[in-house]
Amino acid sequence: MGAIAEPTFRESVDLMFNRAVSVMDLSPGLEEKIRVCNATYTVRFGVRLRGRIQTFTGYRSVHSEHLEPVKGGIRYAMAVNQDEVEALAALMTYKCALVEAPFGGSKGGLCLNPREYDEHELELITRRFAYELAKRDLISPSQNVPAPDMGTGEREMAWIADQYRRMNTTDINASACVTGKPLFAGGIHGRVEATGRGVQYALREFFRYPEDVAKAGLKGSLDGKEIVVQGLGNVGYHAAKFLAEEDGARITAIVEHDGALVNDEGLDVEAVRNWITTHGGVAGYPEATYVEKGNTVLEKECDILIPAALEAVITLQNAARIKARLIIEAANGPITAGADEILRNKGVVIIPDLYANAGGVTVSYFEWVKNLNHMRFGRMQRRHEESRHNALVDELERLDRYLGDAWSMTPSFKDKYLRGADELELVRSGLDDTMRAAYQSMREVWHARKDVLDLRMAAYIVAIERVALCYRDKGL
Repeated sequence: MGAIAEPTFRESVDLMFNRAVSVMDLSPGLEEKIRVCNATYTVRFGVRLRGRIQTFTGYRSVHSEHLEPVKGGIRYAMAVNQDEVEALAALMTYKCALVEAPFGGSKGGLCLNPREYDEHELELITRRFAYELAKRDLISPSQNVPAPDMGTGEREMAWIADQYRRMNTTDINASACVTGKPLFAGGIHGRVEATGRGVQYALREFFRYPEDVAKAGLKGSLDGKEIVVQGLGNVGYHAAKFLAEEDGARITAIVEHDGALVNDEGLDVEAVRNWITTHGGVAGYPEATYVEKGNTVLEKECDILIPAALEAVITLQNAARIKARLIIEAANGPITAGADEILRNKGVVIIPDLYANAGGVTVSYFEWVKNLNHMRFGRMQRRHEESRHNALVDELERLDRYLGDAWSMTPSFKDKYLRGADELELVRSGLDDTMRAAYQSMREVWHARKDVLDLRMAAYIVAIERVALCYRDKGL
């Protein structure tokens, strides 16, 4: 017998979509309308580099325009292709619907290895790509709003925003054409950490429900839980750092492109990150055991596994050997549809990507609103809050003096209470609230219906139902 064929990333997304709609009451026409990708634009453009013209291939896919603008990142990677971009655009549609961000789903990609070009060359390439998209309204504050993804970051978003502004000099909302920008260019506090912070908030919400924790064969809180992280990029780094420093979890292994580090006592996430920045990989890091075949460490005994890099890292080939009881998908599509079934049959609980990594698009939504408002969050109310809090503290201090030793304020109370919330605190509050509400909507479906097998199926049902409602309201 031949090996069972592994579904592609796009086939995995379609299979998961089909699993959800099989238990929903949608007309065949509406089901097809939601499933298909509306449009994909392929651009091939030339840039003169190193004395010759180099041609690059890029994509921008729009999956659903049930709400506009559509939203989705732009990634730079050699593996970028139309199928991948369309699958990611579909995920964005469901992700935005699940966390109630008022966007349709889109995605973009450029087929290149950013490590092969210097900063000036990347700027020339990015600006030309942005030009090709913007002149077709595939970058626009009201129609299509990109964001960072794998291989891109604040720098590239600043170039794209500036290119759009040069082409649309009278658009007062030009800054809102892209999110994930640096602070000086209209960005928002907390955007860089957002996806990793969202993973932390998702896990905190999961652990608030003892019956959900028990389904994963776990108990208690995040404190002391052993976590394996695959990929210490922006998302994996922030998730691991926050879980270790704020929730008492132990990061017992980190898997990177050149191998893995294992230390059952717990790794210093910041030190590992600095080592990778300096040395280009984890090899040689002194405070841990180095494993050359890094992906075998995905199979290490642990409480929680966080795949935070590429899609399809847990497949039909290794799913049966995964020992984690809980997996949270910080990356997009790290578990294939075939592996998903194997893990589910083993009793592994999976917190799905369209929920788990939605922190990025949630804070991107806040940034987009900030750009349209032309004012940072907290600017109007922060000092007013402080003055009201101060009045209350003055009264408490008067009571303190009157009662003497019988009662006194906790020493740290005054400092904590007096400070009005700044933008970062407001962003984190909004993200926390969003992740809580989205999880509650998923778990309600998960627990209420016997035909809903897991959280992924529940997430798709919630998201698809919300998209369907939008289309129905439009008269479709």
